[in-house]
Amino acid sequence: MNVAIIVPARIGSTRFPKKLLHRIKDKPVIVWTADRIRKEAPEFPLYFAVDHESLADVLRRDGYEAIMTNPDHSCGTDRIAEANRHLKARYVVNVQADEPLVTGNQIRQLVELIQQDTEMATLGTPVRYDKDYHNPNHVKLVCDDHGYAVYFSRAPIPYMRETHGAFDPELAASIPVLIHLGLYAYTASFLELFCTLAPGKLEQVEKLEMLRAMERGHRIKVGMSKEALIEIDTLEQAVEFEQVVTERFPLH
Repeated sequence: MNVAIIVPARIGSTRFPKKLLHRIKDKPVIVWTADRIRKEAPEFPLYFAVDHESLADVLRRDGYEAIMTNPDHSCGTDRIAEANRHLKARYVVNVQADEPLVTGNQIRQLVELIQQDTEMATLGTPVRYDKDYHNPNHVKLVCDDHGYAVYFSRAPIPYMRETHGAFDPELAASIPVLIHLGLYAYTASFLELFCTLAPGKLEQVEKLEMLRAMERGHRIKVGMSKEALIEIDTLEQAVEFEQVVTERFPLH
């Protein structure tokens, strides 16, 4: 298998317990994501790496493949790596289970990036508003001239000295400053290597897994997407998604 999409999914969630089973218009969040991926990128095989039978049950009921993985994994990357030891895909695309508006363009962009000279790839979308620039829940990133990540941070980076730290849209567009999107691609060999690395010091401070690779000297290729994502991490975001669905797809 050349490329596989593997979606890591765990039943636990601190801020929104059992969020992936939360029903929106009588469909679980995880099935919204599954249906979206199948519709947007049908050319790639799709698997879910899950830690609980309840997740596997709702997925299999709708015709999706669920692979049971160790519930003790500390992160989604470990879960994906375990699943790919069975699948043996050469390249793996990681879509988050709580991102039901991922697009086919984003998935195909990641596939294109990872088949270039890189071990890991991800996407960002331009920062447009001051509230996003200063929001620690929106991870910012900047890249070098070759499109590789220089740093990821919850802080507003880079610091805009001329405006005393206030967001300057023109300056941000010229750099550019990006909000990280929770989509990744890996080579199978790097996926296995990553799972052997202990959390890095910067990762532990920022609580950002991507920094683990960068602290060890690995480069992350970044693609720019103009399509933003809605992540369902709270009940409020679930309500927001339901409103979007109602507006865009009134027949659902």
